[in-house]
Amino acid sequence: MRHDHILTLSCPDRTGIVYRVTGLLFESGCNILDAQQFGDEESGRFFLRVHFDVPGPAEIDILQEGFASLAEVFGMDWQIHDARRRARLLVLVSKQGHCLNDLLFRAHSRQLPVDIAAVASNHEDFAPLAASYGIPFHHLPVSADTRAEQERRLLDLIDLERIDLVVLARYMQILSPQLCDALAGRAINIHHSFLPSFKGAKPYHQAHQRGVKIIGATAHYVTRDLDEGPIIEQDVARVDHAMTPRDLVRLGSDTESLVLARAVRRHVEHRILLNGHRTVVFR
Repeated sequence: MRHDHILTLSCPDRTGIVYRVTGLLFESGCNILDAQQFGDEESGRFFLRVHFDVPGPAEIDILQEGFASLAEVFGMDWQIHDARRRARLLVLVSKQGHCLNDLLFRAHSRQLPVDIAAVASNHEDFAPLAASYGIPFHHLPVSADTRAEQERRLLDLIDLERIDLVVLARYMQILSPQLCDALAGRAINIHHSFLPSFKGAKPYHQAHQRGVKIIGATAHYVTRDLDEGPIIEQDVARVDHAMTPRDLVRLGSDTESLVLARAVRRHVEHRILLNGHRTVVFR
């Protein structure tokens, strides 16, 4: 039985990092399965992701101690993840269910290495969809007066279900700064992105009226700055004058679903490292 793990780290760039890391893995009897690295001249930081096989579960504790000592020398931010552990997701949704439906299918068909532990929404529209996959659905209505209580219930649910990642699958509620801070680095949002940008109701109809030629979607980490968190994944689709607003909605929904699924996969496979306000995403 394989005991493969993933090491991710970032630190100030200097000589000898890869030599010392791979040497420690070799001394621990590990076999490197895949390794990717990036040195950013602008920030002066080095980023590394190593997928490796450990001889047995006992060696991982020894390896953790070794990396703790090495991290002090190089000033590393580092983590070792169990590559076989499936991430537990909480999916938040409102009244647009295309991204939720896509994630449910990908998880159910094992196309996405996650377990969706629960679905929560401020509306009840998609309770039957969640039930069809045997996934608990939590109706958490919210108003200006009840927002604090609703978010407290969300945090309780996250703790209860041991959630690793919260996915805002077209969840049309602005999270409080406190909730954004509590979910820092473990909440992903998806939204439409156009040139020019269209905000408010019916963005695809606005885009049609302006005659845009490209529509797109952006997946990013949730931060206090609304829709301005570090970008994980983006994609675009071309449109033309013959397309109706309904055509744009259909095409945009497909793009949003695909971009969100890619972002979730990158996160749960530990391929993303933060580089200030940007991300390093290993493929």
